[in-house]
Amino acid sequence: MEPRFSASLNLYIRSTLYWLIFLLLTVIFGTLIILLFFIPSAQRVQLLTYYGHSNLWFLKKICNLDYEIKGIQHLTDKNAIVLCKHQSIWETIALLTFIPHGRFVFKRELMFIPFFGWALALTDMIAINRSKGRKSVHQLVSEGTLKLQQGKWILLFPEGTRTTPGTENKYKIGGALLAEKSGYPVLPIAHNAGDFWLRNSMIKLPGTITVHIGPSIESVDKNAQTILDETKQWIEYKMTQINKKTQTQL
Repeated sequence: MEPRFSASLNLYIRSTLYWLIFLLLTVIFGTLIILLFFIPSAQRVQLLTYYGHSNLWFLKKICNLDYEIKGIQHLTDKNAIVLCKHQSIWETIALLTFIPHGRFVFKRELMFIPFFGWALALTDMIAINRSKGRKSVHQLVSEGTLKLQQGKWILLFPEGTRTTPGTENKYKIGGALLAEKSGYPVLPIAHNAGDFWLRNSMIKLPGTITVHIGPSIESVDKNAQTILDETKQWIEYKMTQINKKTQTQL
């Protein structure tokens, strides 16, 4: 058997095994959250963090895919609005494992996905109907501000959809507008998960995902566009640094 073929087959088998476990974990934790609808939402969110930790553990053991976090000192006791680069499913799993009391803002359609979406609907997140335009923005600001005042962190992907590594989508202003109206800071996050958790592919490449947490971007006395520009500048600059490192790893 050719070494390259053997390596590819091994990668395929490992990735397939992980996907089976991923689906099993989704069904197990999704069902558990649904059955425990009567307990406080904070406890149901805690179950999601266990779901995330379990997935990350199996990724490391089966696919040899690990991660490292840099800038963890910027994750202080003061809650904030997290604006994170979006490249894969990985960050949707991982963010809740290291962002305390996190609440995602997600498109309403995800709630119709069996088990995963049903569980999301029961975990105190913010489900946005994008077709509502200004009403959805008003919902984000009102619900997001209330949750921030309750000590929760709001998690958003400003690009709205997953981007191919090395590219960027237009940054949407919703998260920055929430920062302007609420007065809470933005915590920018950059990472290269898309280089390992490949989009539209079941393959998971071995390696180490790099996550960079940036310093808080204050929102007081700034308009939403200024906040968004500062956030985008930090994230995309950090992405160029991460990408250079990734080229030596892959």
